[in-house]
Amino acid sequence: MVNVAPAAPRTVHGACPHDCPDTCAMRVTVEAGRVVRVQGDPDHPATQGALCTKVSRYPERTYHAERVLRPLRRVGPKGAGRFEPVGWDEALADIAARLGAIAARDPEAILPYSYAGTMGLVQGESMAGRFFHRLGASRLDRTICASAGAEALTASYGGKVGMHVEHFAESKLVLIWGSNSIASNLHFWTHAQAAKRAGAKLVCIDPRRTETADKCHQHLALRPGTDGALALGLMHELIVHGRLDQDYLDRYTEGWPLLREKALAWPPERAAVVCGLQADEVRGLARDYADIQPAAIRLNYGMQRVRGGGNAVRLIATLPCLVGAWRRRAGGLLLSSSGWFPTDHAALQRPELLAGRQPRTLNMSTIGDDLLREAAPGFGPRIEALVVYNSNPVAVAPESPKVVRGFMREDLFTVVLEHFLTDTADHADYVLPATTQLEHLDVHGSYGHTSVLINEAAVAPLGEALPNTEIFRRLARRMGFLEPCFAETDEQIARQAFGARVDFDALRARGWVQLPLPEAPFAEGGFPTPSGRCRIDAPGWGVPDHLPNHESAESRPDLAARYPLAMISPPARNFLNSSFVNVKSLRDIEGEPLLEIHPVDAAPRGIRSGATLRVFNDRGTYVCRADVSERARPGVVNGLGIWWRKLGLRGTNVNELTHQQLTDLGRAPSFYDCLVEVAVDEAAARPLG
Repeated sequence: MVNVAPAAPRTVHGACPHDCPDTCAMRVTVEAGRVVRVQGDPDHPATQGALCTKVSRYPERTYHAERVLRPLRRVGPKGAGRFEPVGWDEALADIAARLGAIAARDPEAILPYSYAGTMGLVQGESMAGRFFHRLGASRLDRTICASAGAEALTASYGGKVGMHVEHFAESKLVLIWGSNSIASNLHFWTHAQAAKRAGAKLVCIDPRRTETADKCHQHLALRPGTDGALALGLMHELIVHGRLDQDYLDRYTEGWPLLREKALAWPPERAAVVCGLQADEVRGLARDYADIQPAAIRLNYGMQRVRGGGNAVRLIATLPCLVGAWRRRAGGLLLSSSGWFPTDHAALQRPELLAGRQPRTLNMSTIGDDLLREAAPGFGPRIEALVVYNSNPVAVAPESPKVVRGFMREDLFTVVLEHFLTDTADHADYVLPATTQLEHLDVHGSYGHTSVLINEAAVAPLGEALPNTEIFRRLARRMGFLEPCFAETDEQIARQAFGARVDFDALRARGWVQLPLPEAPFAEGGFPTPSGRCRIDAPGWGVPDHLPNHESAESRPDLAARYPLAMISPPARNFLNSSFVNVKSLRDIEGEPLLEIHPVDAAPRGIRSGATLRVFNDRGTYVCRADVSERARPGVVNGLGIWWRKLGLRGTNVNELTHQQLTDLGRAPSFYDCLVEVAVDEAAARPLG
């Protein structure tokens, strides 16, 4: 008998697939064909060997006992989550036949629905984009997270660009604006802590007293949706006290005189009243921002999820120009770095497959309304088929009562590519098993740093799971799509993502490649606008201004009288949108769905920590536990999300209360622009634990 030594452990280059600015480089350890460890790459400048709690437990997600590993066909009522196994051939034949019949009438009656379940360029919108272009399906406006801020940056800077994250370590003043960095931007926080140890001042600007605010020198707990007013108040102080870098404004901006006049109407007293701050807090921050250099702003997407979010981003993005912060590499602003990446989206998605057709575009943030619409001029055909991948709209889309009703339509044919039976998958006619990040090839950019990363398949797909690319590749063959691009392998697609601008073989050998970019990109202008200047008065966008929330005492006093509490819904620390909610070890840390409420709001309502609450408005009722805490500011409650509906206390989550009204720029949802009332649910009240 020959003894065969077990194969030595091997390490594979990986990249985090999730919707976080950091896009960590990973080292995946495989023993005997199974992933046993996922670690951060210590050589990658941004990751520095560290992963968040969520992703460090990624093998628990891949090997989860409830993983969908065979195609499933619905056998029960929609929403019941009752399915039977079915073979791939039978499933794809039926899906192709049903999509083909709808497309023969009107392909625009078919809608893809996807977002950032993976941020990968291969498993995201490559083969899927080709498939839906060839079909002529309706297009999806992918707005649900960041499009307000993205359009705002494009208006001001010409693209989604900013300073390098590692240079925050050298800043002397760091404004962390609309970001709980400890929970959602771990590696930036490492640099902020380095700056703090070197004597920098850290200021957190956020309605919630987050874990990040706890660690900063100062916390400005402004009201939701008033960030633009604060920026105008800061500008006022910089102007009247002669603290402008006029040379930078003259050389490298356009339109400043128009904004200057607006800002002069915003003395600290006015800004403070709107923001719910003290006038001295506005004065002090303006003084620090002018005097403590280099000053850097880490802006994040939380603050743009309100009606005026786009204008607010544009106002804040102008601040570094006012004091010349861009002149030094440790000064400026970072919201997104994704515009630096030379991604060839046309090569990935092949828009030429449309062959001159111009299908309608539907906004993913209004999917609730759109699924319930009949065919109509200006809207087009009723949605008859929905193909969902990399998303869980029943849980994450706003105003979920309407979303659920739409998904419950018996005449809606729904296909979901998934790892688990999520709230959305429960409403599918077919659930197709997709691979996780450990089982497929992909390439990634980032919106928090400037490295290209590769993710190699560490193990073979479990069960009958297939990569998204292969599912759409097989479906294309079933539909008779014979164009050569549908036969391309994942490696061929990955090599096209950045073309010759990134050495793919070097990327594969190292796991990541740093983009060659200037250290202080806008020290002498050079913004990616036609003039090379920051556009303060941007053609088509005008001069930014503060806009009050859709739902506020300022714009809707009648509504505020009935629902006096503003609600924001930031992510729970151990979840990432609706991902990881079904990972038991993480859900055990979170406990139960919580609403943070300040003691001054809790006392008159008879609310104590642990009580079961009804949080309600005209759209619905959400049941959760109370956490009476000064993490909430007076007048604002924090509904931590996003729990799967079926794992909530009564089959709902916080999006039962949010609405489908859109932001000023970018057509994005206004998740944090929401009025509610809160009461003890007497029938179910019991303490936590």
